[in-house]
Amino acid sequence: MRIAVTGASGFCGSHVVHAAVAAGHEVLCYGRRPGPAGRHVPWDATAADPDLTGVDAVVHCAAAVADLPPGAAAEAAQYAVNVTGTERLLRAAGDRPVVWVSSASVYDPRPDRGSVREHHPTEGGHLNAYGRTKAAGERLALAAGAVVLRPRAVYGPGDPHLVPRLLERVRHGRLLLPGGDVRLSLTAVQNLADACLSAVGAGRTGDRPWTPVAYNIADARPYRRDEVVRAVLAAHGVTARIRHVPAPLARLAARTGRLPGLTPYAVDQLSREVVLDLARARAQGWRPHRDLSDFLGESAPEAAPATVPETEPGNA
Repeated sequence: MRIAVTGASGFCGSHVVHAAVAAGHEVLCYGRRPGPAGRHVPWDATAADPDLTGVDAVVHCAAAVADLPPGAAAEAAQYAVNVTGTERLLRAAGDRPVVWVSSASVYDPRPDRGSVREHHPTEGGHLNAYGRTKAAGERLALAAGAVVLRPRAVYGPGDPHLVPRLLERVRHGRLLLPGGDVRLSLTAVQNLADACLSAVGAGRTGDRPWTPVAYNIADARPYRRDEVVRAVLAAHGVTARIRHVPAPLARLAARTGRLPGLTPYAVDQLSREVVLDLARARAQGWRPHRDLSDFLGESAPEAAPATVPETEPGNA
């Protein structure tokens, strides 16, 4: 199969490229920069429709990712990629199978998220422009008949966000976390890449594309937040004591900017339980095959093996 991967030079897109090549598919890498393998097809999502001549299926990973407050002037730049760029991609794709990589950030944070199914509200409540523009973009994708994947907190080799930001927050041997310990879904990037290929009929679940609806994608079981943090710190040789800041105080600090880099979105993501229900993706035959212990064991081979206790699967 000839697969177009947009955003192929980015974190998630590059892993989709590697997985597709390993599975024997021909890959075309669409974006401003070349991907890690396959043929580069220059494309600026803010400027023109991509030329998808000869392409069998599309995995759309291109996105503008930044934790900006809704209504910020910079939101226009995110909208240009996440919404207008989606319109361009869908128009060019026509009736080809499309997988549109979204995010669990589209979910309204106000209702309980202890077991989030795909019908959870996505229309409002977003704490940053990223969630709002991704929600708008995925509405277009779903209306056009695309498969939409909603991972949460994607991590893995080459991770530019999750682990680096955690390590940066350690100060003087101490790490402040908002609120008490909670259960959280995380997504290994390899699990996401596998789901992308499976959803277009090019992966482990056979040659039948998935039904074009939204799917949660995450590791098999949720994790305890504090156990994850301790395991990540240990795997990177960082010694720090975890201190819990009352969630209301953390939210106040985020709203007033008293702690640089701390935003309302970050506080919400760390202090409230968010567990994705995977039943819909599992019904397609998909199973996550990686977890955080795999990543930590491979990324810090000289450190003591870091195991991350998982919680009971429940509805996840």
